Amino acid sequence: MIALQTESNITLIRMKLPQKPAPWFKQMQGFPKDRVEHIIMQVNALAKQDRYLHWDELRHRPAPDGLSHEEWWLGIKLARMPKLRSIPLLDKKQHPFQFGIPDKILAQLHEIDRGLGFTLDTPDGVTAPGGRDQYIISSLIQESITSSQLEGAATTREVAKELLRTGRQPRDKSERMILNNYVTMKRIRTLRDQQLTPKLVLELHALVTADTLDRPDASGRFRLPHEDIRVEDQEGTIFHVPPDSNELPDRLAAMCNFANRKTPDFFVHPVVRAIILHFWLGYDHPFVDGNGRTARALFYWSMLHQGYQLFEFISISQILLRSRSHYARAFLHTETDDNDLTYFILHQTEVICEAVDALHAYVKHRTEELRSASQRLRGLGGLNHRQQALLAHSLREPNTRYLIEGHRRSHNVAFQTARDDLFGLAEKSLLVVQKEGRVNAFYAPADLGHKLEGLAVKKPDANPSADHQFPLD
Repeated sequence: MIALQTESNITLIRMKLPQKPAPWFKQMQGFPKDRVEHIIMQVNALAKQDRYLHWDELRHRPAPDGLSHEEWWLGIKLARMPKLRSIPLLDKKQHPFQFGIPDKILAQLHEIDRGLGFTLDTPDGVTAPGGRDQYIISSLIQESITSSQLEGAATTREVAKELLRTGRQPRDKSERMILNNYVTMKRIRTLRDQQLTPKLVLELHALVTADTLDRPDASGRFRLPHEDIRVEDQEGTIFHVPPDSNELPDRLAAMCNFANRKTPDFFVHPVVRAIILHFWLGYDHPFVDGNGRTARALFYWSMLHQGYQLFEFISISQILLRSRSHYARAFLHTETDDNDLTYFILHQTEVICEAVDALHAYVKHRTEELRSASQRLRGLGGLNHRQQALLAHSLREPNTRYLIEGHRRSHNVAFQTARDDLFGLAEKSLLVVQKEGRVNAFYAPADLGHKLEGLAVKKPDANPSADHQFPLD
């Protein structure tokens, strides 16, 4: 759930609780037989008009001619019900959650499968040697920052990036949350081939919440019976009360079986499975704090585990952060309409499609930007792809401060390799080194562009493909 979390309760972002529809079978009993027959005859037509609206949205729209809103809703429910399939996730009354795959979700799943193919349609490609690690690091940083901001972390993106790239110690709880998310996301990359277990879920939660909880002992363990966990607003309106804490071991075991594709006994599209896993942990709310971050971490694990390798380069939290109310409403619509997960799946497939589009747009933009910058670098011999990337970056963002540790983290190389890179550029007068305390800081000279032009050796027959190893920043 999207929440500002505290030790004893969870405060949801300000929004109204959606109106819960009347049970469909009671509606049928309340209508004359001939009206029910009339509605049933129109079910197919109503299904074609259905945008998968919740009753709370539908009741504010004009009803089809000849039907009341209640009759319209009954027709829609009769059209949806045969297409719903149950999963092992049960609510507090032991009723199963269920989902359907309407045409819109099918189309979005197709777009996700196409958009997350093995390579991106660019000359460099995300998977090109030298560029891959930098892409991944940038994505991990982006997701770590925005996932923490969803849960209330308050810091600027610039400060957060500086924290993660330099490796300095966090100064406050917000920075610690961001660092924890970053460490967790890196850990998930190493776990993609492992089966999900309750022990692993607890490990991820411990990583996410380390040194951020009011009760330090709550990190990496289930909430206890006396710990009052609920989702409510500032006026005391309760949005969600999770299942009893005594049920959590069994519920988590069932969740892991689902994540490992042991259940159910029918095919579930991998993306849908990852989305349901995201919802599942959010619904069970097994921890005092950090449930949202852990749920999104499990979603990433599931996508990578099921073969969507390019998801290393995707950040969904930056999109969720822009529309937190829609994120929360997707949870609430599911819980207030017969446990219909289709609402949440539809919301998440839209988010993933937007994230995939953003990745492709980012790659295209960076490729064009680097091609332009590379015109100044072409012909410079003796520079590796990391040094070329740093110079291209400094042309775009003058006055950037570069540290050996930050360069090492950005490119996932050894400290000595990073040191050689920066001092090598300083020896060529392409960087200026300054001693700042106990560290060496490197800055691009004001006339870097002029220096590059002076150093470049013009090669009229140079092959443009030589630029393919420039990593994107």
